[in-house]
Amino acid sequence: MTEVRLKKGESVDRALRRLKKKLDKEGTMREVRAHRHYEKPSEKKRRKQARARSRVNRVIRFA
Repeated sequence: MTEVRLKKGESVDRALRRLKKKLDKEGTMREVRAHRHYEKPSEKKRRKQARARSRVNRVIRFA
């Protein structure tokens, strides 16, 4: 469980910003969004392949 403690004199907004950064760094929100709906294995494979293709295309374009 990710936790952020308020420092002395720190505003809640600032602590919330630190919490969001920490969650982003850990990849927690990305994982929650990924598990929001069930994804069939074939869809997951298709998505991974599309990502790999775009990565290759980007390397070729900038090379």
